[in-house]
Amino acid sequence: LRVCLECRDSSAMATKTLNRWCSIQEDIEEYLHKTLAERIMIIDGAMGTTIQQYKLGEDEFRKPAKFNGDDKWCAGFEDRATVPKDLKGNNDLLSLTRPDIINEIHRRYFEAGADMVETNTFSGTTVAQADYSLEHLVYEINYKSAQLAKMAAIEVEGKTGVRRFCAGAVGPTNRTLSISPKVENAAYRNITFQELVTAYGEQMLALVEGGCDIIFVETIFDTLNAKAALFAIDVFFEDYGIKMPVVISGTIVDMSGRTLSGQTTEAFWVSVRHANPFCVGLNCALGPDQMRPFMQRMSNVATCYTHAYPNAGLPNAMGGYDLTAKQMAPMLHAWAKDGLVNLIGGCCGTTPDHIKAIADIMVGLKPSRVIPDPPNVMRLSGLEDMVITDASVFQNIGERCNVAGSIRFKKMVVANDWSEAAAVATKQVEDGAQLLDVNFDDGMLDGEDCMRKFCNLIATEPEIVKIPVVVDSSKFHVCIAGLECLQGKCIVNSISLKNGEEAFIKDAKLVRRYGAAVIIMAFDEQGQAADCEAKVRICKRAYDLLVSDKIGFNPVDIVFDLNILTICTGLEEHNNYGKDFINATKIVKEQCPGSKISGGLSNLSFSFRGLEVIREAMHSVFLYHAIQAGMDMAIVNAGNLPGFDDIEASLRTMCEAAILNTDPNATEKLLERAEIEKTIIEEKKSGGGGQAAKKAAEWRSLPNKERLMYSLIKGLDKDIETDIEEARQDTIAYPQPLNIIEGPLMEGMNTIGDLFGAGKMFLPQVIKSARVMKKAVAYLTPFMEAEKARKLLENPDMVSKKTGCIVLATVKG
Repeated sequence: LRVCLECRDSSAMATKTLNRWCSIQEDIEEYLHKTLAERIMIIDGAMGTTIQQYKLGEDEFRKPAKFNGDDKWCAGFEDRATVPKDLKGNNDLLSLTRPDIINEIHRRYFEAGADMVETNTFSGTTVAQADYSLEHLVYEINYKSAQLAKMAAIEVEGKTGVRRFCAGAVGPTNRTLSISPKVENAAYRNITFQELVTAYGEQMLALVEGGCDIIFVETIFDTLNAKAALFAIDVFFEDYGIKMPVVISGTIVDMSGRTLSGQTTEAFWVSVRHANPFCVGLNCALGPDQMRPFMQRMSNVATCYTHAYPNAGLPNAMGGYDLTAKQMAPMLHAWAKDGLVNLIGGCCGTTPDHIKAIADIMVGLKPSRVIPDPPNVMRLSGLEDMVITDASVFQNIGERCNVAGSIRFKKMVVANDWSEAAAVATKQVEDGAQLLDVNFDDGMLDGEDCMRKFCNLIATEPEIVKIPVVVDSSKFHVCIAGLECLQGKCIVNSISLKNGEEAFIKDAKLVRRYGAAVIIMAFDEQGQAADCEAKVRICKRAYDLLVSDKIGFNPVDIVFDLNILTICTGLEEHNNYGKDFINATKIVKEQCPGSKISGGLSNLSFSFRGLEVIREAMHSVFLYHAIQAGMDMAIVNAGNLPGFDDIEASLRTMCEAAILNTDPNATEKLLERAEIEKTIIEEKKSGGGGQAAKKAAEWRSLPNKERLMYSLIKGLDKDIETDIEEARQDTIAYPQPLNIIEGPLMEGMNTIGDLFGAGKMFLPQVIKSARVMKKAVAYLTPFMEAEKARKLLENPDMVSKKTGCIVLATVKG
């Protein structure tokens, strides 16, 4: 054995010492890189399938054992009074009671051509062993399992002269952090993130002390469970001052291409890539034919080595696997030849015969996979991945799930009406929010408990958590509570330099360990940044710390909140707040490359609470200018943003003057306008409506074509079917129903496209317009079908003429 590596990273200060029976090999990663450049490396096959060949009964899981000269390898569990539960099926226990068989299986796989074998520890946590009341044996099971695999590696390496490795198998456990075991309570969980971290940490210590060279986090059906394992591994490496290659292996459960907890292949990768794995891939659930398209997708996005170990086909009616070694090997050879994988092996149903056939067919095959080198851009995930580049549209962060910003939402939370609270989140997504902000900062609430309940609840709602979540709190531990409930890559909102650099570094490192992006408030020891100079200075200082070796944050995962402060307060020193934010945005983007700019939009117009017409106009005008300066995202009410050109001209001018501070009388003018809006509101309350009602009805007197276009552009669906029917009756203007679509409806959509491209319309408005278009087309569809049927009756020869087919392809997302 080679020289023991005490610590790969001189900056890491080990606080604990390993008691390992064999030394750590310092050149493993170097050897793996070199070998993978030359050939496809081989992983072993199924442990459980091979154990079944030995046809073991209950007694074999209980008997005492001697092994390798150790007469006290295992005292056994023959006393039923002490261990009353049946133990058959607890395969990990065989490392204690039948070490000869487990060691032999490892040796058989090595002799078949495997470069590495996984330890017999798939259920080697206190969580999984609780089913058998054997939690107290977890250290011994893992330590001796690793020892058996390492012994086989040393033996076969000595005989063949080819390096062999022991890979510690870290399974998913029989609990899930993302799914409730109670149908009637979607927010309930029977385990916490930190409980899993503790269990995985215990397993890690035993595996590494037992002789593991590599760590496999495998068969991941819930990415949040895997993140707990990766968290524990990272803590373990830091505590003991070591580093080992980590392999991450997800499981796509069916042809939907998703994990059991709902993530796509790409979202899964985004959620775990912060761990900087040596290799990532897929295993279990599917055979080679079914798994291939998902392995292709993984290979396309993973910026590290990739692997696969599929099942020997799908299980038959008896639960067995029918794909033979001869049938399976050529399939996996094609994968390697086509550049899908760097390492290959087998899962359920595979035996040493399968691995020998796979190893033999890979001989002489030069690896063809080129590891992708994509641009370094922000990647977030919910159930689906989100990529934010410099060319991306402005990102709306839905603000309504915030007790500080929505009285309605707060009332639901106080009343424990969580289903209605979740409905608010659904509405935000429907209205065009690309991210969802969640905040429970209120003196009357237990913020941490509320954050856990709500995040657990929405984690089971695919229409909500398909997008990334922004966990928002002024209390850092509340943000952490949110991260521990969400499997995707979230954004933490926020941390700051308010309590000094030491606290900032500690918080930032923890956010990175959870795999989240982070929002930095422009706030330091002296207070909140108000002017442009302070915003830039604080953000640059925070940025330099984050990207330094002290923290190691990816620049693209850094978001700065430059503080959108309230204008039009009557205090002269507040008049430049909007302009300062916009100017600082441009400078920060230049001085902090890769970073993003965000802010809470509602603060800007706080002086005009209750006057939504003015507030929404101010928000839209502010965004129009801030986005041009480089603002990337903001916390907004996604359904209430008017288009820039839709704002009444005089109001728009007032808002611009106030935001850009170009008119010393801007506040007074807006206050005068506020009085007019208050009068309109009072008229509506008293049953009148006055000029507002009259103005709202004016467009209904426009010609039919203009009404159709107006409905589309404004996203108004109330009268669309009436106006479509009126147009359909006008057979002179529109001889066929299709002419209505090709005429005013498409003309309206073109106008929407132009406004969106010019930044004068935001995504939520576009979505509302699309819904109106869809409703209009749905109304016309039966008439178009009827016309088609009539023409077929008039001209039967048309039956033989097939309608042309146009194929449209679009980039996902």
